[in-house]
Amino acid sequence: MKFTEKVITKTALFRCDTETMWKRWSSYDGLRTFFGTENKIELWPGGAFEIYFMMTLPYGSRGSEGCQVLSFVTGRSITFSWNAPPHLQYVRNHSYKTPVTVLIDKESDGCKVTITHNGWPDSASDGPEGKQWDDVFAYFDKAWEQVLGSLQASFS
Repeated sequence: MKFTEKVITKTALFRCDTETMWKRWSSYDGLRTFFGTENKIELWPGGAFEIYFMMTLPYGSRGSEGCQVLSFVTGRSITFSWNAPPHLQYVRNHSYKTPVTVLIDKESDGCKVTITHNGWPDSASDGPEGKQWDDVFAYFDKAWEQVLGSLQASFS
């Protein structure tokens, strides 16, 4: 598999301290305030980072089942693997998952969150169904904006 230089980067400013923001991204209760309806997070490398959006569906179709914490720096950043939505089955079931990094920076009146989603395969290098990687990229280019919007609304 070949990889591209494509990167999704989304940034937003928040009127809260970095500790509060870290708790939003790194804990069960924090994630429930803005990201999915349920989750399973185990804050260690290799631990679960599963966000569930559709609890009425069977396990495997609810959200980010099988995704893991790849690394973290307490209070500063978390990187996790990420899968595709259920309607894009080829990529969702692929053994490769793209990495997502959430970076939290202190600002004078709050903090800044930057989501970087990279590691995108070259769709042409992954066979005839590989074009779905482009569809997943387009999906998350919009979805991460919605996540940041939901995170922003969780402070209201």
